[in-house]
Amino acid sequence: METHGSTPRGSQPHGSTTAGSTSPGSTPRGSQPHGSTTAGSATPGSTSPGPTATESATPGPATSGSASAGSASAGSASAGSVSAGDARPAYAPPAPQGPAGAVGPGGPARVLARPPSLMPLLLAGALRSPFKRPSATAEFPRTRLVLRGLRVDLARLAAYERVCGFPTGEDALPVTYPHVLGFPLAMSLMSGPDFPLPLLGLVHTSIEITRYRELTATGEYELSVHVDGLAPHRRGTEASVVTELRVGEDVVWESVSTYLARHRTEAGGQEPGQERARETREPLPGLDEWRLAGDVGRRYAAASGDRNPIHLYPLTARLFGFRRAIAHGMWTAARCLAAHGTPQAALVRAEFRAPVLLPGTVTYAANGERFELCGGDGRVHVSGGVYPLT
Repeated sequence: METHGSTPRGSQPHGSTTAGSTSPGSTPRGSQPHGSTTAGSATPGSTSPGPTATESATPGPATSGSASAGSASAGSASAGSVSAGDARPAYAPPAPQGPAGAVGPGGPARVLARPPSLMPLLLAGALRSPFKRPSATAEFPRTRLVLRGLRVDLARLAAYERVCGFPTGEDALPVTYPHVLGFPLAMSLMSGPDFPLPLLGLVHTSIEITRYRELTATGEYELSVHVDGLAPHRRGTEASVVTELRVGEDVVWESVSTYLARHRTEAGGQEPGQERARETREPLPGLDEWRLAGDVGRRYAAASGDRNPIHLYPLTARLFGFRRAIAHGMWTAARCLAAHGTPQAALVRAEFRAPVLLPGTVTYAANGERFELCGGDGRVHVSGGVYPLT
């Protein structure tokens, strides 16, 4: 597959290209250190020193990672979710917090010895889904899962960079990569018996990322994930999941993802007028056309670990109501951000508004801080913005 995303960060690509292809390398990264947890790999590395508990025995299935057609975007009342068209936020550094193991914003911490294995989680979550009764007033898990001494698997990182169009070989993490690191922990929480929303059919509607400084690929981190709360949505119930990356006691990266479980509701949540306001927003100028190969979902799944069947093959996607496989929502966001560029300290917002069918052709559009990914019929699949922290 031809190279795509080889332009420096912050520059805009032009012309018709094939997305999800290899980016050229630059400087080599350092060798993988020993004695720490390796995240993002199929076989977790050794555990870090210090007191640990066993990993969660409760598994569960993958979220879609992409809004299904007609699903609402995340401008709803969920915590931390803000639409990309809002005014630029003022910089507010995170409040100092105690070391992991204490009671934090997500409740009591549970320290894991290694990243949970995704496949058992996906299976358990799928089996539990028919018995869930989603409600915005339901109880949800208050535990904060923590993984210490985390080091990135550099081979898996390089595969992720290539499929998303980020430059490879630099000692820097793409702004979206910590979400991949935290995904197994999020699945551990959302597939458990105490999480009230069914994992099957759960739609990733938005993500808001705050990166406070550049993150090295060879650094050591502490990762934590917790469920922040549930909120009513006009199409069901939305959960907010918070992921944090720390160096020492400092939060250096954090995100809030919203996941929608669709079900009948009487009232509440986002008003239809808010969604119509986003639809009537002035379209952005198209800058590039991307031809998406049919294997993009499989390549991203191999790099990220998110092997939801709706992203893999037409046959498996049809089992869930899609004509063809659809791209991961986080792949579409990462691909846009690779083209847009991101300052070292920035707030990033993305809303997943409609699925991207594979194979297919999309248009990348951007103007200033805002970006969009649109279909040939002008339908907006992803919209978002990048706002420097000042």
